[in-house]
Amino acid sequence: MPLSLGLTGMDPATESELQSAFTDANARLGSRWRLLTDSEADYVIVDMDSMYGPMSWLRLHAAGKQVIGLTDAARTQADFRLTRPFDSDSMGELLQSLAGHAGEELGHAAPPAGMTPAPQPQDELPEELPHAAIEEDDAPVEPGSAAAGSLLPELAMPEHPSAMPPAANISAPATASGESPATLTDHAGAAEAVRADAQPATLAEWISSGKLSGRLRYRRDDAALLLDTKARQYFAGATTLKPLAPLFQGSVVEDDFEPVDEADWGRETAAIGAPQPLQRLIWFGALLAGGGQLVAGFDPEGRYHMLKWPQTEREYPKHFRVATAMMKGPATIEEIAQASGVPAPDVADFVNANLATGFADAFQEPEPEVEPSKPSGLFGRLRGR
Repeated sequence: MPLSLGLTGMDPATESELQSAFTDANARLGSRWRLLTDSEADYVIVDMDSMYGPMSWLRLHAAGKQVIGLTDAARTQADFRLTRPFDSDSMGELLQSLAGHAGEELGHAAPPAGMTPAPQPQDELPEELPHAAIEEDDAPVEPGSAAAGSLLPELAMPEHPSAMPPAANISAPATASGESPATLTDHAGAAEAVRADAQPATLAEWISSGKLSGRLRYRRDDAALLLDTKARQYFAGATTLKPLAPLFQGSVVEDDFEPVDEADWGRETAAIGAPQPLQRLIWFGALLAGGGQLVAGFDPEGRYHMLKWPQTEREYPKHFRVATAMMKGPATIEEIAQASGVPAPDVADFVNANLATGFADAFQEPEPEVEPSKPSGLFGRLRGR
């Protein structure tokens, strides 16, 4: 069967780079792929980090297309993911995976002259593997249509975690990539950072404070969590987040985190499965921390906006609508709730999570320009004539 790829929702420079990588990779795979328009292609690459990428994803997903999200984030709501930065090797791996998904066997791409094949990626989450698909019952409608007030289908949501104790000053502890521990308390999107002399009191505060070091085990009742603060990863028995909610209940002290030696770490992590980015856990902790209200330090009547398109979890399908509304410009919690059709407590929780991970920020009105003072006195009046 023919294999076809399209490109959309990106700037010309990115499109040119993708075309170049595709041409090289396709040649090494026997030129089995064709590059077509997004309306004709079976698979379409969309730049999910651009302003118009998510809108393109909505349109293509509604049309039944298989979408590949180009992103520097560890996760994407698209069917497949192409990690940024990319090259012809990663493009070749993508084309091989897509061909397998379509029931075609391409074999391995020949490496460029003088080079060895790139290693296989090891950091994909289970839902990002080629067989994963978006778990939604119905396709979303086109933005701007009569039904644009409901961009995604209304799916059942769990009871609001009102039992979670509000946490004071959950800060924006990580950059959008979540890779650098040095930035944990230095993100410009946070109005309040955890002070260097403040003692964290909850799990959410501990993992976002930068005060944990090494490989640690945290237990709560029958649940356990393994944290690797250097690698910025965590291990848990579940790949989804909601089962981890009990770990965030109650107060936590430093002695609750047990150091884990090399032998135990290898044995326990092997039994649990693949690691996941610690930023995802920070996001979830901040989502639960406010209990339906903005956390302390942020104005409930203030306006908030997205700095870039955020990662969204499939367990919370309404978040896509909230993010879409926030991308349109700064707005209050109530305004975002009205625009997205999502209850205000859920909007506040989503804003908390994205403030903590650096995807959102409190909007500050620009300072008005000060007009130069008019000259006074005799010489001033003479110059003004």
